Amino acid sequence: MTANAASHGYRSALETRNASVPMRAIWSDHARFASWRRIWMALAKAQMELGLGPTAAQVTAIEKVLETIDLDSAAKHEQRLRHDVMAHVHTLGDQAPEARAIVHLGATSQDVVCNSDALLQRAALTLTAGRIARVIDRLGTFATKWRDLPCLGFTHFQPAQPLTVGRRAALWGQEFVIALDEVESRLAGLKLRGLRGATGTQASFLTLCGGDPKKVDRLERRFAELLDWPSDRLWTLTSQTYPRMADAQLLSSLAIGACAIHKVANDVRLLCNLHELDEPCEADQIGSSAMPYKRNPMRCERATGLARFVISLAHNGYDTASTQWLERTLDDSANRRLSIPEAFLALDGALEVMANVAGGLVVYPHACEARLRAELPFLATEEIMLAAVARGADRQDAHERIRTHARAAAQRVKGEGAPNDLLERLKSDPMFAKVDLGSVLDARQYIGRCAEQVDTFVGSVVAPIRARYSAALVADPELRV
Repeated sequence: MTANAASHGYRSALETRNASVPMRAIWSDHARFASWRRIWMALAKAQMELGLGPTAAQVTAIEKVLETIDLDSAAKHEQRLRHDVMAHVHTLGDQAPEARAIVHLGATSQDVVCNSDALLQRAALTLTAGRIARVIDRLGTFATKWRDLPCLGFTHFQPAQPLTVGRRAALWGQEFVIALDEVESRLAGLKLRGLRGATGTQASFLTLCGGDPKKVDRLERRFAELLDWPSDRLWTLTSQTYPRMADAQLLSSLAIGACAIHKVANDVRLLCNLHELDEPCEADQIGSSAMPYKRNPMRCERATGLARFVISLAHNGYDTASTQWLERTLDDSANRRLSIPEAFLALDGALEVMANVAGGLVVYPHACEARLRAELPFLATEEIMLAAVARGADRQDAHERIRTHARAAAQRVKGEGAPNDLLERLKSDPMFAKVDLGSVLDARQYIGRCAEQVDTFVGSVVAPIRARYSAALVADPELRV
């Protein structure tokens, strides 16, 4: 990525938070270090406004080099100093010598890093929410299209009461709604560390403000405002860092999104095996180098693999939060630089795949009908029993006769591969002579309120999400996955 491209990606992600910006731009080195410079500028400007030393010329000098970061120079400083933040303090001072004397005034490293993390997380969560909304939107469209098509339901992956293809897709959509709620909640609760100093006591800033605590508060509020952050959404207390419990919550929320992906992608894979639907497939796509006929659900397989990785990182956050010593220990640092960006990046990739799948699912109505027809005599046994009782049969006797016939029919299907002959067996039993067995084979009488439930879900749940994320749904490009 060129410096200009990275710069544009950083500004879009952290300032306008445009949904079309790649997740990788948010977590790039350039974006991270540019956010550090933005924090130093906000600190200097807030201090200038309160008469605490920095001048307008020094603030302007920092502002001019916000995006032109000399990463090679910073790397050389870090090799010498063995401290990443101070390496960038020196790099900024080299590029803006007028401001060198006031860069990082009163601050500790985590006044920079923790606040930067909050900015990056806000941008990444915003992008993630838009990605999830796109999957919900597409599943809603799919559910509406197939709201009426009956198919076989499964519990324990054994034949169960019928539903419709659209109703199943609506349930998938609800999984992602739960994931979206989780991400939105995390976004709404995200807090800035603020200006707290080495152990969170604000001692350095109190000295800088001449011992005036109200001035410290004004400095911190103005600092937050300059970062486009609500001044009432700062941590009440911090140690040297913001509480790492927040990272555990963050990774847990991302893992919830990954759970939704994993569950839905697995369902699609199972249904591909049953030939009831397929994920999208390119015309020249090859499933196997050895088996030319193969059409594998490779997109959903990839999504489950990525999702499983994200889920595994949740425990990592718990470990890090629980092993912090007193006011801080450094074993969180290297870990977080991997676990948090990689969780966002992997989830983003999986959501791209799921949006592609949800927008291109192929349904095979005849296969759905054939599977349902094969099982329907078994599924209709309760209706048959009730009809027999209504015509004078004893309920317990009817239950036992049907059970005996059903077991025999099932054994014939499994043992001989023969068609289901349960209805023929019941027709020959005098107990069911007066029951219209042909009428029980209309699958629509068993699907309950499926179509109505789809309409309710799409109208009351999906529609508001579409409205809330309309800009993201329009801006988000389709990627080749």
